[in-house]
Order: sequence, then structure tokens, then C-alpha cells
Amino acid sequence: MDMNRVKQILSSSADIKVMYNGSSVWIDELHEEQGMVTCHLRGPLEERSQVSVAELKEVE
Repeated sequence: MDMNRVKQILSSSADIKVMYNGSSVWIDELHEEQGMVTCHLRGPLEERSQVSVAELKEVE
């Protein structure tokens, strides 16, 4: 995924499915300078992780 798409997803009201390492995640915040995002798994767990934008995949 690229930074512009992450920005679009963050500003969208749609439910856009994003995968990281085989798990569905919510993107919470973009850290553009580092090329990273803060995200968490969809579901009851709220543990947040910082991952590379390049490792995210959008599912259509």
C-alpha cells in the first residue's frame, strides 16, 4: 500500500478492509515521516502496533 491510499482510507467513512500479516486491521494513525502506521486488530483486542505502510494490503 502507499501513503496516499492510507490517507484516503483514514479520511473515508467507508469500511475499507485492510490486512496486515494475514490479519484484518484498523489503521489509527499515519506517521508519514517514518513510512509507518499505528494500527490494531479488528475485534475486541485494542493492542496497537506500528507497522510499515508497505506491509499493508487492501482487500477488495
